[in-house]
Amino acid sequence: MRKLNVPLTGLTLTLTLAVCSAQAASLQEAATALGVAGTQSIEYSGSGHWFQFGQAPSPNLPWPQFDVSSYDATVNYENAGAHVQITRKQTVEPGRSRPAPVEQKVDQYVSGPEAWSVAPPPNSPPGTAPVATAQPTAQEERAAEIWATPQGFVKAALSHNATSAASGGGVEVSFTIGGKYRYVGTINAGNQVERVRTWIDSPVLGDTLVETSFSDYRDFGGIPFPAHIARVQGGFPVLDLSIAAVKANPAADFTPPGNVVSYRAPPVVSTKLADGVYYLTGGTHHSVAIELRDHIVLVEAPLNEDRSLALITKIHETIPNKPIKYVVSSHVHFDHSGGLRTFVAEGATLVSHELDKPYFEKAWANPHTLSPDQLAKSPKPAKFETYGDKYELTDGTRKIEIHRIAGSGHSDDLSLVYLPAEKILIEADAYTPTAANVPAPTTPNPYSVNLYENIQKLKLDVAQIAALHGPRVVTLADLRAAIGQVASAK
Repeated sequence: MRKLNVPLTGLTLTLTLAVCSAQAASLQEAATALGVAGTQSIEYSGSGHWFQFGQAPSPNLPWPQFDVSSYDATVNYENAGAHVQITRKQTVEPGRSRPAPVEQKVDQYVSGPEAWSVAPPPNSPPGTAPVATAQPTAQEERAAEIWATPQGFVKAALSHNATSAASGGGVEVSFTIGGKYRYVGTINAGNQVERVRTWIDSPVLGDTLVETSFSDYRDFGGIPFPAHIARVQGGFPVLDLSIAAVKANPAADFTPPGNVVSYRAPPVVSTKLADGVYYLTGGTHHSVAIELRDHIVLVEAPLNEDRSLALITKIHETIPNKPIKYVVSSHVHFDHSGGLRTFVAEGATLVSHELDKPYFEKAWANPHTLSPDQLAKSPKPAKFETYGDKYELTDGTRKIEIHRIAGSGHSDDLSLVYLPAEKILIEADAYTPTAANVPAPTTPNPYSVNLYENIQKLKLDVAQIAALHGPRVVTLADLRAAIGQVASAK
């Protein structure tokens, strides 16, 4: 800096003129400051918190928190690939009964259009070897995370005709990838990327803002990188990391396994449980179709529109010439409610807990432009029938009971469906049966204990349990065994 003395009516005014060595903020200067040209891949690691998107314990509450002891990410900017490994435990939540926190190892990948994870198959015995499992619905989110790193954002901006506009003391940079995905980032006066916003599709929330913030930039062995990364998705935190180490240009070759490349969604399989009652399986999430005199009731529309369209086809094959009049939702968690909009578009009435109606109405009012579904293409208001603790559907012959599962730590709106004449119980997430050869857990799952207590309190006579996860239909004796109540009469 230098000082300039200016005489002014007998006084001397001293002006301090700052001469900055750095140029004004710009995309090009940020590229230089961040070493973008010489960075083809990057590796960063740290610890903090991860939050489970779409799995709030009650509508409108934040996503549940997990403590992350290690987070290791390797990103390949040249081939749009990434490998993320997370070691985490769910944070103990006072006042809510949950399973004892168990350390989870997450091993997930994305490479171009393919996404997959490596883990033992669900419900497999302990010690089962991990396998690669395709996760096509995760590709969009994982790809967005590549370009929501500081170096990744600048690289993508330089190669996608970004526009820049002054913003405060810095610059706002925006561009679009693939004619679909919009990115908007803020570069501060020090040519550091402070924030990146983008939008991805959610079957429940529609066009969903993902906002990543970077702060406390440090020199990690010659690599400028933020020591703190925070991400918000769908209005609540999904990631909060303190970065401990960064490495430039690690090996980052992520070749999708053959079974991932050739993956096709499993077909819906219909199994008759009783006259007019069909268990619709195939994949990770199940549904149940119930035939009434002049219509059909479907219990659960999980995952997304593709699954719902497959369900509709199979239901009409199995029970022809009757409309699907009602869809019963077990709870609002996104993996269980992601296909509901498709049935709203078909004209079905949604039967859900009273907590869920305002949530769905607000969520479904959001734009669905990234992946327009049937309801976005042909908008219509959703029809609801809601309940507090109990609800019944009947045609005068067959009765369907819906009961809120009181005291569940999983979700405040979690409900079961019971067919008294057939003695069939339908439930999700309270009890997930394992394969027949897998031993019962040494520590009972409190959700399953709570389900059994509700069955006892409601005096339900259960012969079959059609769980909406798991490999098989089981009996009440199987549930008792799973919670250590084998000797109990009921």
